[in-house]
Amino acid sequence: MKTMDLFSNITRTSPKDCIIDKRLERVIFLVKRGHVGKAIGPNGVNIKKLKNVLGKDVEIVEDDEKPERFIKNALIPATIEKVAVVRRKDKPTLAFITVKRGQRGLAIGKDGRNIERARVLAKRHFDIENVIISD
Repeated sequence: MKTMDLFSNITRTSPKDCIIDKRLERVIFLVKRGHVGKAIGPNGVNIKKLKNVLGKDVEIVEDDEKPERFIKNALIPATIEKVAVVRRKDKPTLAFITVKRGQRGLAIGKDGRNIERARVLAKRHFDIENVIISD
């Protein structure tokens, strides 16, 4: 809760969720739709302040009520062409992603950080077991 309060005080916007990723030394904040710009601040000033105070990388993801758009948002800056959520009876729900040609590496991110962010958030908010980049 302390981290979310700090975010609110610095950005003047309330996060909907906060994930502290110790493995990748980052904090991921989920914000309401339309609040990403306010959270980042002019020239990224809010992100810089948060990074200095927390001593970790800070990432912002925009919330959405539709899992397809939510996953696209979680994979920014990659250009996602399609997200297909597959719900199967008595089996885990999966999301298959098609990325723009040449952007697979961007969608995965260094050390898998971008795809991992999408997986963690999709599981937490939509009970989607895995996010898979399809060829």
